[in-house]
Amino acid sequence: MLHVTYGGQRTPQPRYACRMGNAMHGLAPCITFGARRPDDAVARALLLAVQPLAIEAALVAERDAIQHVDEHRRALELEIEQARYEAALAARRYEAVDPDNRLVASELEERWNAALTRLKACEEKARAGLVREAGHVDRDDLLALADDLSRAWSAPTTTMRTKQQLVRALVEEIVVDVDDRTREVVLVIHWRGGRHSELRVRKPQTGEHTKRASDEVDAMIREMATRWSDENIAATLNRMGFTTGAGNTWNARRVASHRHTVGIDAYASAPKDGQCLTMFDAAKKYGVPCHVIRRLIKTGVLPARQVMFDAPWQILASDLERDDVQRALRERRRRGGRPCRSPRDTRTLTIPGT
Repeated sequence: MLHVTYGGQRTPQPRYACRMGNAMHGLAPCITFGARRPDDAVARALLLAVQPLAIEAALVAERDAIQHVDEHRRALELEIEQARYEAALAARRYEAVDPDNRLVASELEERWNAALTRLKACEEKARAGLVREAGHVDRDDLLALADDLSRAWSAPTTTMRTKQQLVRALVEEIVVDVDDRTREVVLVIHWRGGRHSELRVRKPQTGEHTKRASDEVDAMIREMATRWSDENIAATLNRMGFTTGAGNTWNARRVASHRHTVGIDAYASAPKDGQCLTMFDAAKKYGVPCHVIRRLIKTGVLPARQVMFDAPWQILASDLERDDVQRALRERRRRGGRPCRSPRDTRTLTIPGT
């Protein structure tokens, strides 16, 4: 028998573990695995099993809802009828009393007023249609829900008790084992009625989690990493309303962490550690115009590379110290010329109108 345990500091996560042999007999610890992925796999299998009957169940639910509405409406009509009878009876009793018997007349008058008040409340309730509208169910909504059972399963109004009742109604037991060779959790579902089905769920690697950035964010980072710094990428993602997998805003550290996790390389001159420079940085360092560095690159004197077209040139500091490169730079400085001006800032996204 597997037991549920909880681990984690901030948000405890459920896990399944077999500890009875270890606790009772001192045997070696048995299998243990996270609960989230196997639970999701079993839920998908349950929804797949009930899908063929979902439409029929929706129609039955519609009939039951209509019958429920009719019963409430009839109950309200009977309540109004009873209130009218009691009001009429109280009126007849008040009219039949001797006016000189003031004590009895006062008591009957109070009962008549109470009956009229109750009748008025019932009539207002009927006009408002509170009971009638409470049971209203749209047929099209039910049929659409039957076609998309996963939406009903994950709806906030679907309680855990309802899910457990569905599982107990369909499943006799689930036998679980762990395949260490393939790192998979093997679940054999014994359905009520004698059928069996096997599910295999991959166990996550160490440090792997489900709170990952969306594919759209990943594609954008891959495209921008070749020409933009992590700070600029983070600013762009925030302006577009994207968040991390944990729902946080982006910053340079989180962008860098995502790149390292999925294996996206930034351009080499981005860290600004002096080992790799852009064309502008190299021109500024040696006091020459940018077109001088560009000409040295185009003529093959200065080795440099681009990750992609129009991306920043990547120039190693060691290549700038080569004798032939230094001679070309000294010759250019002797001829004079204006130093390289700061180019237009192409790393910051400019939004028109802001």
